[in-house]
Amino acid sequence: MALKITVDPDSATAPFEQIRAQIADQVRSGGLPVGYKLPTVRGFAEELGLAANTVAKAYRALESDGVIETRGRHGSFVAAAGDAAAREAASAAAAYAQRVRRLGLDRVAAQTAVDEALRAVYAADA
Repeated sequence: MALKITVDPDSATAPFEQIRAQIADQVRSGGLPVGYKLPTVRGFAEELGLAANTVAKAYRALESDGVIETRGRHGSFVAAAGDAAAREAASAAAAYAQRVRRLGLDRVAAQTAVDEALRAVYAADA
């Protein structure tokens, strides 16, 4: 089991997003197990031929999404994503519900907005 990432410099997708998406996909698919230690930012950037800030940005996004966790000087590791993802989703849902209520939307309108947003995002993946 090894981290396999390819970055297409001709892609319209930013390199950091290519890295983020590929790592997240490998974690979701089980290709990278919980506890797997990711390469250092500098080492991985060198391996990919990218700036360290590009890899650092991808790692920060993955950490924000609960896919990885950084343990200071010990490095970055694949997190127990199920729990973190569920907590993050619940938090986002609660914030959304509070916001649409303040905006005066009823439950049906709020749910319709969610359904349309999900349809648009998941259709983009197809």
